[in-house]
Amino acid sequence: MGAKHTTNSTAGKAKQAANKPATSNPPPAMQEIRYTEDEIKSLDWREHIRLRPGMYIGKLGDGSTPDDGIYVLLKEVLDNCIDEFAMGYGKQIDVQVNETGVTVRDYGRGIPLGKVVDCVSQINTGGKFSDDVFQFSVGMNGVGTKAVNALSTQFEVRAYRDGEYSEAFFQRGNLVSQKRGKCTSPQRNGTYVRFAPDPDIFKKFQFREEHVLRRLRMYAYLNAGLTLELNGAKIVSENGLLDLIHDEAQFEKLYQPFHYRSKTLELVFTHTNRFSEEYYSFVNGQFTNDGGTHLSAFKEGLLKAVNEFSKKKFDGDDVREGIIGAIAIRLKDPIFESQTKNKLGNQEIRSDLVAEIKRVVEEMLHREPAEAAKLISKVEETGKLRAELNAVKKLARERSRAVSVRVPQLKDCKHHLNKHKGTGLDTMIFITEGQSAAGSIVSCRDVNTQAIFTLKGKPLNVCDAKRDALYKNVEIYNLMQSLDIEETVDRLRYQKVILATDADVDGLHIRNLMITLFLRFFDRVIKEGHLYLLETPLFRVRNKKETFYCYSEEERVSAIAACGRNPEITRFKGLGEISPGEFKAFIGKSMRLTPVDSTRDRDLKDTVEFYMGRNTQERRQYIMDNLVITEESLS
Repeated sequence: MGAKHTTNSTAGKAKQAANKPATSNPPPAMQEIRYTEDEIKSLDWREHIRLRPGMYIGKLGDGSTPDDGIYVLLKEVLDNCIDEFAMGYGKQIDVQVNETGVTVRDYGRGIPLGKVVDCVSQINTGGKFSDDVFQFSVGMNGVGTKAVNALSTQFEVRAYRDGEYSEAFFQRGNLVSQKRGKCTSPQRNGTYVRFAPDPDIFKKFQFREEHVLRRLRMYAYLNAGLTLELNGAKIVSENGLLDLIHDEAQFEKLYQPFHYRSKTLELVFTHTNRFSEEYYSFVNGQFTNDGGTHLSAFKEGLLKAVNEFSKKKFDGDDVREGIIGAIAIRLKDPIFESQTKNKLGNQEIRSDLVAEIKRVVEEMLHREPAEAAKLISKVEETGKLRAELNAVKKLARERSRAVSVRVPQLKDCKHHLNKHKGTGLDTMIFITEGQSAAGSIVSCRDVNTQAIFTLKGKPLNVCDAKRDALYKNVEIYNLMQSLDIEETVDRLRYQKVILATDADVDGLHIRNLMITLFLRFFDRVIKEGHLYLLETPLFRVRNKKETFYCYSEEERVSAIAACGRNPEITRFKGLGEISPGEFKAFIGKSMRLTPVDSTRDRDLKDTVEFYMGRNTQERRQYIMDNLVITEESLS
């Protein structure tokens, strides 16, 4: 690829050169690489953070997923506010998020005025190296706000203490100005921080309010009595993790949640009629997305408690299927596996924590025998269904092996997602409607990072189906194999799962059927921000000089006006009507994707059943009342 053809004259010169003695310098690839004192570089803290931002904030992203770097910047500032509250200072935190940046104001003790600049610009500087000042703190390394400072075009910090203030202004980590003096108006003690992420680091980023809101809600659940305010809207939790479970359990709870809270441990759990497990884990108020020692201890302690209480030996999978639970612990010296603090690594606490959780859960089961009986009944039923399911799985795997070694509907790519190593973050799979759409994508895709799975028709509606239906249906089973989510979503092979369907009634129906599949059986794919809808143009408007691709009627009208008289207008009714040459742009860097988000629908179970469940008179009446027939469809 990209090789040049050699002309006769060039070839002759090359032949002459080959006959000469090897006295000239070797080609660059063969030259010895210099490794001297000059190659050893020392970077200051700003340069290192900006050169290797992933070491400090994880993946950069554009703000479309909740773990993107811009939200980690906000988290680093908020963690300091939470630490103040944990020490008994400041019961309110005000957050403002807009296009220009983020503002955070707490009402704690405020940074000591003489150390304001050092605390945000001197690496490994902070007040959390002493247990006397901060106990159970999140920030332990003196790095967080320095990373925010270095990765922001503008960074402003102001501390208020007893009628005095100290402020400093930075640009990309460089101090521009600082001032200290008396407050001209009454100000409550605390710290004010404003920052604007650097677009040179975070390309085309945008804060999504739902991701910020969710992060603030997590802080509220963990800190009863704390009020957080986002753009004027207040977020408060009175019952801690119990509120979290009530808010996040989008499917019917089979029994009242078991809830325990002490100074250093809080846990809550219940079961739903779903098939997946769902956990929320926290350390010192930090949401540990990837769990760690405390979460594995929670699972083990729960299993031991249930088995001890029931005097049976249940399988761990049977106890955990359908569970939704949360655990929060407080440690004096937490060891996180990275600066982003997504996973706890303290192994020395595991055995004691397992024993404590087992004791606590056993006591709760004995205190609530009626609710405990519902739990045991759920586990027993799951065990019976699992035994039946294993037989169905065996048949499905034998059938799959008999057909082909490879999944027949999959055009795979070379690279795959590996969450543990942080690779394959640019990988994606398009789930397409029919061969024509797949053909367009196959012809222009990036074979390294873009895979295609072709649906043969409308997939099975699994709204009311049991898990064995997934294995009995060949197409869905092949899809599970392609994504490698049959056993666990942790093994998902692609960062993005993209539904690519026609923009017509059939295409929208297929979208809904696939979304229902993920919601019912693999909801973590949605909750972890992996599922997207591909937006493709509805119209092409062009004249001899310009071509416009329009994704809405409004864009079509604007394009017609821009093209002038008698433009050529094409309506794309299906993906197969778009040529591969054109399609390449639609799945390239400028690809338009809409993330599928389930967090905003508190009544998700009812919503899914209404639209995708059995036909009811209520739904028929709704369709009749909202049916719209366009002139285009009549023609």
